[in-house]
Amino acid sequence: MIDPTGLVVAAAVLAAATLFGLVRARRDGRLRDGGRGRGALRFSSGELGADLGERATLVQFSTALCATCPGTRRLLAGVAAATPGVRHVEIDAEARLDLVRRAEVMRTPTVLVLDPAGRVVRRASGPPSRADVMAAVELATAG
Repeated sequence: MIDPTGLVVAAAVLAAATLFGLVRARRDGRLRDGGRGRGALRFSSGELGADLGERATLVQFSTALCATCPGTRRLLAGVAAATPGVRHVEIDAEARLDLVRRAEVMRTPTVLVLDPAGRVVRRASGPPSRADVMAAVELATAG
C-alpha cells in the first residue's frame, strides 16, 4: 500500500505555488495607492538628487541585473518627455539603500509617482503600463 502523505504534501506545495504566482501576476506592475491618507511618504529634491517635476515626478528604483528595468526606464522617460511638468528620476537601488529602506522597496523595478510636493501618490512593484502611469500623473496633478 502506498503512503499518500508525500502525494498530499506535493499537491499542497503545488497549489500554494500556483496561488502565489496568480496573485503576483495580478499585482505585478499595478499602480496602487501610495499611502496618501496615512502620513504619506515624501521625498525632497535633495534626497532624489534631481528637481521635482512641476506636475509629477516618476521615481524608478532599479538594479544592474533587473531584466525589466530598461523597458521601464524607456516608458517613464517617454512619459516625462511627452508630458510638460513631469520628470523621471532613476535611483540605483544598490547605491541608495537609505531610500530603498525608507520607500520599502522589495524588488526592482519599483516605481513611485510623486505629486509636486514630493508625496508618494501611487506605487508599483514591477513594470507599470503606460495607461496606468498617465492616470497616476493626472492624480498627482489633481491632488
